[in-house]
Amino acid sequence: MNDAAKPHVFDASLEGFEQTVLAKSNETPVLVDFWATWCGPCKTLGPILEKLADEFNGGFVLAKVDVDQEQQLAGYFQIRSVPTVMLVKGGQIVDGFPGALPEGQVRQFLQHHGIVALDAMAAPAVEPEVIELSLSPAEQVQAAREAVAASPQQPELRLDLIAALLQAGDATAAEHELDELPANLATDDRAKRSRAQLDFAKALLGAPGENELVVELTANPNNLRARHQLGVRRLLAGDSVDALECFLAIMRSDRKFDDDLGRRSLISAFALIDDPDLVSRTRKQMAAMIF
Repeated sequence: MNDAAKPHVFDASLEGFEQTVLAKSNETPVLVDFWATWCGPCKTLGPILEKLADEFNGGFVLAKVDVDQEQQLAGYFQIRSVPTVMLVKGGQIVDGFPGALPEGQVRQFLQHHGIVALDAMAAPAVEPEVIELSLSPAEQVQAAREAVAASPQQPELRLDLIAALLQAGDATAAEHELDELPANLATDDRAKRSRAQLDFAKALLGAPGENELVVELTANPNNLRARHQLGVRRLLAGDSVDALECFLAIMRSDRKFDDDLGRRSLISAFALIDDPDLVSRTRKQMAAMIF
């Protein structure tokens, strides 16, 4: 894959791995993408990584490892699921993440490790215009609806409407708007963030209040459903540290609980948390339980 069209992307194999990846990482950070042809999420993450490798223009290089073709190499790194990404710097694995992260979180991951584009022309994406925060939630919804109606040729304005609906607590309307997004916007980072927030809100339907959950967990610390609900409540209330600890505790207790709910909740929560250091620390703890 290391052709003229993708000078910063190459296929890595056991033969030559020490030179092309480990030695190379002494000069340039190397992102290693363990993937497989049959893996659906790999087909989502792979193009994102390749796009960023091109955009960063040598700020890092991307080494792609087909785990079916390179089983010995995958075994050496104890790869248990794909996609799995590892960052190699100075000949050492310094961080990594499992699963297909959205582009925004991959950028955050790179930024946390000081990886920047070498192309002086590269610039961060312009943040979408947001609804005036001095408005009440209901007024934000109304303003967003009016903006959508006034500019139907700008479907991205519906992302503002969805955010306003969630802020106002109208999960039903937000879900309807998310389901009606055109395909190109459904994969936008803001849409994924809203979907994660909506999924967490739906997880609390019929759930006890926070005080009741604390009492229940004091009496029965192994009630993982209650621990998940407490984590969700704290996440949506802005207490990210305690929320992530709840989800980590579920992983430590039982990886099989509700189809690895602890890990899935962590990955969704990362999309909602704007603290890159906290996300990175927690991702390392999560990875330590997976790898």
